[in-house]
Amino acid sequence: MNQCNVDFFGLPHEILLHILKKLDNISVLYSLFGVINKRCDSLLQDNIFTNTLNLLTNSANDNSAPVVDRILDRFCIDILPRIHYSVKHLILESMSMGRILLTGTFPNLTHLNVFNFGQHIALNYFTDQSIFRHIFKHQITELILENCDQDIETILLGEYTENVYAPILAFFENLTHLSIVESSSITEYPPLSICDLPSTTFFSSTLKKLCINVESINDCFHLLDGRLQQLTTLIVQIGFIDNDSPIVHNTNDLPNLKCFSLICYEQTDAYDSQVIPILRRMTYLEKLTLYIRIHNRFTFVDGTNIHKNILIYMPRLHTFSFYIDTEILFNDSVHHLFDNDIQQTFTNIGYNQIACSVNCCLNYRAICHVFSLPFIFNRLEKINNRFPNVMFNDVTYLMVADAIPFKYEFFIRIAKAFPSLKYFSIINLTSPSGDFNSNAADNIDSRSYIEYLNLASLDVNYVDDYYIEQFLLDTKTHAPRLTEIKVHFDRLQTVTENFTRDTTRYNCRNIKRLIFEKIMNYPKELYLYFPSLVD
Repeated sequence: MNQCNVDFFGLPHEILLHILKKLDNISVLYSLFGVINKRCDSLLQDNIFTNTLNLLTNSANDNSAPVVDRILDRFCIDILPRIHYSVKHLILESMSMGRILLTGTFPNLTHLNVFNFGQHIALNYFTDQSIFRHIFKHQITELILENCDQDIETILLGEYTENVYAPILAFFENLTHLSIVESSSITEYPPLSICDLPSTTFFSSTLKKLCINVESINDCFHLLDGRLQQLTTLIVQIGFIDNDSPIVHNTNDLPNLKCFSLICYEQTDAYDSQVIPILRRMTYLEKLTLYIRIHNRFTFVDGTNIHKNILIYMPRLHTFSFYIDTEILFNDSVHHLFDNDIQQTFTNIGYNQIACSVNCCLNYRAICHVFSLPFIFNRLEKINNRFPNVMFNDVTYLMVADAIPFKYEFFIRIAKAFPSLKYFSIINLTSPSGDFNSNAADNIDSRSYIEYLNLASLDVNYVDDYYIEQFLLDTKTHAPRLTEIKVHFDRLQTVTENFTRDTTRYNCRNIKRLIFEKIMNYPKELYLYFPSLVD
């Protein structure tokens, strides 16, 4: 080429689009808008920029409020008024939602995601009195809400369902997909509670996919009583499953339901009486996801049990992802039971991609963890020294517990096996090194530190002081995002040598929240040692 300067807009249209597709869509819009060039205007109308607009990411990643406001101003004044008619999918933050929607009529908008959703949004936007009803009422077919109403202890769940969830389903007349999700894997939003409400509450003749948290297994039964006639996919996280059910539920088959996911993090003793009956109705199911923790049972739930009680009733099932742990009283039979014995029961029914761990746990009990691979869930509890040697890439919440000490090598395995770990809870009152001695740890231990690059919250309320030290010593642990610790004040005081110990000071510099077992007047040394604490 003799010409050293090539005009970017002189390139063929197809090549320009190929280049721009590799970039962030919003960044491209922001950079190119205002360029006096007809080809630029033509490019900006292309579907790769207008099909989906994520007006959340840029502001969420920018710590400077004035900069964020200027960017939003630019979009609302210069960009959105010119492309609003082509936008099909909007991803919005609730605070700027109204401002953005006022920039146009959005006649082709069908998919809406709202972050930091609260009941104030439902009451102000999703009603016939809203100035945006022309956009929402008839156009929206897919609605995804990230609910941030998290003070569930003060919220009356029945009222919340009547005031928020039920009106949403009634307002969006053509809604086929409704997902209400929580803001993180540890916090919970108010669950749907319809047990004591009329059967016409939370009713829809168009909804095909529902993803929502419910208060109890009874709410799940009610969702399947016929009020959602077209439902093909139901994804529920259940607060608790118990045997207290005076209502006789519908036992008819569910011919439309093709995909079902049930997750319950709380232990239940009602697996046989409540979970199995609801699954046996799903004879047309093609995909099943099950996360359940069982206790007060005489035997472990294995492949034979799953096949006899559930899978045999689902002849069309082609995908089964699961995590099941069963906790039983320790007995002689457990002595003679090995991981391979449980695993073989799944191999016998054609499930080879599984992992299993049979262990003794606290309080004279035994526990069996069995799950499909890869592990797709974000939470795992009560694992001990003998957890399977697999990767748990999606797990963000982990609780480990054992009467046998956790050695340094155990935490190395944890860091490698759980790369996304954010919330870590440890229960172990036995130290692997005998009596706690901070001076010995400062001067003797020379092993390289362990990295927990995503760890944000640490619960060490029920541990020997050794494990508190394990995470605070900068020679042992590197956790750059750790901002919260749940710990007994006296033990923290001991490990930090009354908030003077230099080797634990570095890992305390970013802690914004300390959660103690009681409220008291804390010494000023504490606040000096933890300079980032937020009141």
